Amino acid sequence: MGAASDLLRDYQHVISELTLITGSQGVFDVAVDGELLFSKRARGRHAKPGEVLQLFRDVIVPSIEVYPRS
Repeated sequence: MGAASDLLRDYQHVISELTLITGSQGVFDVAVDGELLFSKRARGRHAKPGEVLQLFRDVIVPSIEVYPRS
């Protein structure tokens, strides 16, 4: 799964909008409410599987439960 799928799977109940914006030269930045969580350029690498989701959990929603799955 990709970062967007991970976020929507676990936090669809609190995410009102998720926008993917393409950029040149392999840009991959993840920001929430203006706060940059991950930047491929700054880190010099792609995000590891689950890394963006964990950053989202740590910084944005440490007290919000994941979306219940049956």
